Amino acid sequence: MSQAEPIRFAYWVSNLSGGQVVSDIEQSTGWSTEYNISLAQQAEKLGFEYALTATRFLGGYKAEGQHESIILTTAMLQATKKLRVIAAVLPGIWSPALLAKLAITADHLSNGRWAVNVVSGWFKDEFTAMGEPWLEHDERYRRSEEFIQVLKGLWQPDPFTFKGDFYRVNELAYKPLPIQKPHPEIFQGGNSSAARQMAARVSDWYFMNGASIDVLAAQVREVSQEAARHGRKVKFAVNAFVIARDTEAEALAVRDDIIRLADPEALDGFAKAVQQAGLATGDKLGMWAQSRKQDLVQPNDGFKTGLIGTREQITERILQLKQIGIDLVLVGVLNYDWELTQFGEQIIPLVRQAEQGDSSQQAA
Repeated sequence: MSQAEPIRFAYWVSNLSGGQVVSDIEQSTGWSTEYNISLAQQAEKLGFEYALTATRFLGGYKAEGQHESIILTTAMLQATKKLRVIAAVLPGIWSPALLAKLAITADHLSNGRWAVNVVSGWFKDEFTAMGEPWLEHDERYRRSEEFIQVLKGLWQPDPFTFKGDFYRVNELAYKPLPIQKPHPEIFQGGNSSAARQMAARVSDWYFMNGASIDVLAAQVREVSQEAARHGRKVKFAVNAFVIARDTEAEALAVRDDIIRLADPEALDGFAKAVQQAGLATGDKLGMWAQSRKQDLVQPNDGFKTGLIGTREQITERILQLKQIGIDLVLVGVLNYDWELTQFGEQIIPLVRQAEQGDSSQQAA
């Protein structure tokens, strides 16, 4: 992203019960379909450009209830006018040929606002419960890369044939084609070398777990350099759990309370479940491989990004993220009933004012 372009903001859709933390702390956050449709309409007015759904088919780790991602995404798009909504999907459970057709219709229904987040999978019990084979880490990313190749092939006009290790398509062509050109946006996450290389080869956006500025900057450099070798450019998004209070001490106290009241049984279960996703990789850099247990209280390391403090401190941190090449900040909060509004009304305007000041200085 050019430094002249505004950084973008997304929020986590609350389609899983339990909120955004594995904690027993009190939260004013709902997860019903009606709640999420209303939240999408509010977020759009507040200046959020994207919303990201989670995908989960099996309960556990405070997410005992779940609403399916793609159907909810479509409902949210129908209730909004500008918001781009990202549907999370699991290769191995979803067929890429089926999803490609569903996506075209969703893209037309929303006038080009549907996007997909291809999640390679970390929850083994989910796959085995549904009777699907569980692949080892790097194989899951190979399957995801083929999944994206099939999507892209079916989102172009010529009959498409694909013979991979995981998927087959024979002279298949869909009409109509998506409104978005060259195709709906494709997001993807993961920290491992396999994930980074896959993003560089086939994805439009690379989602990163929360981390320090230095760690994020290194990931941005690595993926950008690898993408350039393939003649491509990738955009970057980072997860962040936001706690904005009048003083830094107040914000840190909220974070400490969340960690203090973490559900030990749920946290232990989640920590064990994600070990295969991170430590099983050859480079030990997969998702959550560097996470301490307290980091996992916010499941995507959102505390590490450092958006905890006063509005001014959070604004400064967001501008630092932009400076290292982050294009989008994915926001999660404890109390969706009021903290998402607070972020939109108080922090986004501060970021925009600072960006305008930078632009004026550059022009001068």
